[in-house]
Amino acid sequence: MVRLYADENFPLEIVRQLRQYQYDVLTSYEAGKANQSIPDDEVLAFATQEKRVLLTLNRDDFIAFHQSGISHAGIIICKDDRDYIGQATILQTCLSENSDFTDRLIRIKRNNHPKSSIQIFIYLEYTR
Repeated sequence: MVRLYADENFPLEIVRQLRQYQYDVLTSYEAGKANQSIPDDEVLAFATQEKRVLLTLNRDDFIAFHQSGISHAGIIICKDDRDYIGQATILQTCLSENSDFTDRLIRIKRNNHPKSSIQIFIYLEYTR
């Protein structure tokens, strides 16, 4: 099963839901890495060293790291959105459909259907 590392800004509600799905999620707080202003490249290096896919809301920096060619155990970028159950559900789908996230960047996005009030989350993979 995929092991995950939630950076310090990642919503704990999503972490809790992923744990209910039986995923191994380590938070920055549990790793002793919270509230230290650790640079994002070091956050990614720690997740990679621990062989954990990084969970983050920080879109700009981690897309840039991915596109620069830095090797990593995987990056999943979620939205800053209070529908935590919706995001955890699509995360669970993404994690169950993929076993290797090495050097892959996945984004969780809201997919708004035209002429409908239904909004669902989808996941997309970004290439280098």
